[in-house]
Amino acid sequence: MEAERAAAEPDVVRPDDLSDASVGPAMEHLVLTLPPKERACVLLKDVFDYSLEEIAELVDSTVGGVKAALNRGRAKLAAGGRPAPRTSTAQNTEILRLYVDRFNSRDWDGLRELISADARLLVADRYAGRFADGGYLGVYSRMRVTWRLTLGEVDGEPAIVLLNRRDGSWAIEGLVRLDVGEDEKIQRVADYQHCPWVLTAGSITVRESDV
Repeated sequence: MEAERAAAEPDVVRPDDLSDASVGPAMEHLVLTLPPKERACVLLKDVFDYSLEEIAELVDSTVGGVKAALNRGRAKLAAGGRPAPRTSTAQNTEILRLYVDRFNSRDWDGLRELISADARLLVADRYAGRFADGGYLGVYSRMRVTWRLTLGEVDGEPAIVLLNRRDGSWAIEGLVRLDVGEDEKIQRVADYQHCPWVLTAGSITVRESDV
């Protein structure tokens, strides 16, 4: 069956048109919408420019299987459209600042006050569902690793940068995105700690001098 599907795929797989300005939102959209194999194939081909043969080895597939996954993944992304860029307002910036300050002071109850009762949570490649059911803050509170958040930007859009203390200095370890509603409550938390490739897919700016 896979041989038949591979025969039906074009010999040349053209890369998707991801402009520099859209890389950050497009990568987040990719994480949210594609199954793991399709996501890996699109990422490795369109962002890191791996060959089909290299991708096949990395994802434990064949060249034909990679072609099929690429075409399925690109078709889904095209059908879903590009996510709208986040807009930065004074209120949103203040919510992000409060989130960072309360996380860094380990004020978990204060953090919960910022988050809507029906907020959604995405921990990429780990969990997607209601924030209240995810045990998210409890996980961070129990970790022995020293974490710190700081305000930053990803491709010019507001974001929170996750830092990890290593060898006496802070290193960028991941990204956190917050969606804030009109009621100035956080409606969605997206944590990309477990997706290190996100760090290489766009331009990250740290506003503070932690790193």
